[in-house]
Amino acid sequence: MEVKSEGVPVRCDKLQGPVIPRTRLRIWFIRVCSSIVLWTCLVQLVTVSELWHSHFISGITSSISHHITQVQLPLRSDNGVAQPPPPPPLLPARNYTSNGVLRVSCNGGLNQMRAAICDMVTVARLLNLTLVVPELDKTSFWADPSNFEDIFNVKHFIDSLRDEVRIVKRVPKKFSRKQGYSTMEMPPVSWSNEKYYLEQILPLFGKHKVLHFNRTDTRLANNGLPLDLQKLRCRVNYQALKFTPQIENLGQKLIRLLQENGPFVALHLRYEMDMLAFSGCTQGCTDNEAEELKRMRYAFPWWREKEIISDERRSQGLCPLTPEEAALVLQALGFGRDTQIYIAAGEIYNSERRLVPLRAAFPRIVKKETLLTLDDLQQFQNHSSQMAALDFMVSVASNTFIPTYDGNMAKLVEGHRRYSGFRKTILLDRRKLVELLDMHQNGTLGWNEFADAVRQSHENRIVRPTRRRVILDKPREEDYFYANPHECLCEETNCDDLLGPHNSSEV
Repeated sequence: MEVKSEGVPVRCDKLQGPVIPRTRLRIWFIRVCSSIVLWTCLVQLVTVSELWHSHFISGITSSISHHITQVQLPLRSDNGVAQPPPPPPLLPARNYTSNGVLRVSCNGGLNQMRAAICDMVTVARLLNLTLVVPELDKTSFWADPSNFEDIFNVKHFIDSLRDEVRIVKRVPKKFSRKQGYSTMEMPPVSWSNEKYYLEQILPLFGKHKVLHFNRTDTRLANNGLPLDLQKLRCRVNYQALKFTPQIENLGQKLIRLLQENGPFVALHLRYEMDMLAFSGCTQGCTDNEAEELKRMRYAFPWWREKEIISDERRSQGLCPLTPEEAALVLQALGFGRDTQIYIAAGEIYNSERRLVPLRAAFPRIVKKETLLTLDDLQQFQNHSSQMAALDFMVSVASNTFIPTYDGNMAKLVEGHRRYSGFRKTILLDRRKLVELLDMHQNGTLGWNEFADAVRQSHENRIVRPTRRRVILDKPREEDYFYANPHECLCEETNCDDLLGPHNSSEV
């Protein structure tokens, strides 16, 4: 039967009394909505806490999170192994009107491209642009076919920078040729400052909407940029650019294998065939080897210098140390025969012959190919940038890092080690070492005198907190930003407590 209750018909049961399904539905609906609102407020509260660094709000949210984690059971995979916790909530995306789309094609090896990516993100932020995920070099000497997502975690890259720059995987269709848009292709001027990009580059987007930078190496100045842009360069380098899980996992395995055998030195022995051909350095090479290197130099048109006198370049400190020279220098610096040395490099030129003295002096020499199995490395074969990523990880984690040449990897590893608490890095004075090595080998200096001179000349060559050396109008000769990003090594604007005013090195 039905009765009237405040004008609403309600079904009644003779035994159970009135049943009000619509009222229960309303109560259930209100509870669900309230729960959604509460959880939304909680997520927003956590996000605001991270952005404002408020101790008060952080205390509240951490307390709430603590109680939640006490209730939640840890997620486990099918094999019973605990899974890692879910990633933190994304930062709110920066809301801005994009002035256009920036495509970039990075050139060079892994570390040159890494620095360029950091610079291009910073340029996109400065000009309020939409950045397309950078394209990597596939036409250089190494001919590595890897794309960005083969080396770096592309999702993390996009998500971790969403509060600064809008990053997309491809140029939006609305800016395609079919829609009447053309892409302007150009290389920006090297070592350019904020004014150049604002006055010379930004107006171009008004006409073209899409610009393609076809070269990106050292296109942003080392110095003179606003502090927030310098810190963004560091944020990209040290936080946003993570290697893929495959590279990270194998790199960590390498590091564990090394650490299980005690402390180790990462020796960046830059003595591969391409380095010698490019630099024209042939110390210790046979006549046939020197001729082979010369032919290779002429085969690559983008290597501009062709006729190079090796002895002159070496005397100026512009050649990498040979494996034989590196062995003598390491011994002179006090490294003992039992030192574990990891060679962070590609294939050493004629390694069977050239590494004999180094192996005799340091029998515990290892490299990734001797520590890992063929199965481990199979996926990285013929991908030089992915192999270089493994060496990069090991070099950053080593107890001591010693580069024999100051190329891009040496500089970026130095910067990472500064950022990681100034881990021990020894920067060799090659010009002085060549002089001492020649005097020792021609009998002018005995071993003890040679070793003393090497140690004394390197007492101040161990990396310590200091400001970059600035040389006005000579950016190629001054200290590289990514080797010493001193703006990022302390939280406050004034870094004198860490760096000290006496360490300023302006020339």
